[in-house]
Amino acid sequence: METTSFVSGISRKDAGRYSRQLLVNDFGVSGQKGLKNAKVLIVGAGGLGCPTATYLGAAGVGTLGIVDYDEISTDNLHRQVAFKESQVGQLKAQGLAENVKLQNNNVILQVHNVSLDSSNAMDIFKNYDIICDCTDNVATRYLINDVCVLLKLPLVSGSALRWEGQLTVYNYGEDCPCYRCLFPNPPDPTTVTNCNEGGVLGPIVGVIGSMQALEVMKIAGNLPGALSKQLLLYDGRDGKSRVIRLRSRNPNCAVCGENPTVTSPIDYVVFCGAGAHDKTENLQLLEKSDRVDVEEYREIRKIKKPVLLDTRPPVEFEIAHLPEAINVTLDDCRNFKLDDLAERTTVNSANNSEAYVICHRGNDSQRAVLLLRERFGAGFNFKDIVGGYDAWAQKIDDQFPLY
Repeated sequence: METTSFVSGISRKDAGRYSRQLLVNDFGVSGQKGLKNAKVLIVGAGGLGCPTATYLGAAGVGTLGIVDYDEISTDNLHRQVAFKESQVGQLKAQGLAENVKLQNNNVILQVHNVSLDSSNAMDIFKNYDIICDCTDNVATRYLINDVCVLLKLPLVSGSALRWEGQLTVYNYGEDCPCYRCLFPNPPDPTTVTNCNEGGVLGPIVGVIGSMQALEVMKIAGNLPGALSKQLLLYDGRDGKSRVIRLRSRNPNCAVCGENPTVTSPIDYVVFCGAGAHDKTENLQLLEKSDRVDVEEYREIRKIKKPVLLDTRPPVEFEIAHLPEAINVTLDDCRNFKLDDLAERTTVNSANNSEAYVICHRGNDSQRAVLLLRERFGAGFNFKDIVGGYDAWAQKIDDQFPLY
């Protein structure tokens, strides 16, 4: 075959593979080259990390790093769509990297099977150009933000819960705020809900993760329109989205301000009062004498029909509950009057002042016991069931649904 002289902006191989995105106005050859030269780190190989990594790998990112310490579990599969049933038990970062490699063998994959913390974040991040926060806990968000500011790296941040998702780009462009500019102080850990507790629909994380990949492509291609100083809010229930303007960088910000006090990573678990992971904390709010384990409760219900208050939301109560359970949510406990309690249950001041309290994992039930005691005084005996329905399913009835 005859070879002719021509001028090419991109290789024949890349032109054939990425032709459809090369044809997009404003992206083209320069955008593709920028993406191919980019080194992108994804923190969190879960619901957001899966679509972000998959689309960036397919689009031809040069180097893709993935950080995650966790293993793939069955309850991940409904939303972490890069994984297959055969991968359950495998490390997430490794599994996601393997699937990206199957999609595009040209991508350089860097796997970090570690729990990201203050001791390793700087060493990992310094090898990348763009960071994607695909995590689900506050402590790690502050850590990722601070390290990005210290290393002058743009941060593409996504989040999703239930029907809703959010997306923004921090620390990118003139006067762009960082996460700390907007949230200088962490929230009360007892008010924070993650997917593990509040749930999320798979397409929601799919939408936000895909859009995170899109923001990376804009930044890598040096294109206008990145969500810097803007926050996209997506409502999947109504099928609507809107973008709100964020305030500019805070000159008093502890990490990116004019006189920063955070000049290296700190202890974010202490700062946030919560663990740097999305696992459910096992709270210890009550004395041992105020709690019964599931084995004890099994024996109690053999002797008599106890009053069992189930503090879960109605949507969880519907999944499964013990026959004697009465759905009295945590919000109900905050607002109950004595007449309300007597009307909903057999607990009253005259002849029955004893009740047991259960929830999903044994945390909200402890909070409920404290609330009920505060409202009704020492004359009422409320006891928490340790470990909640999770413990019941694991130790008493292996047919009881785990979720």
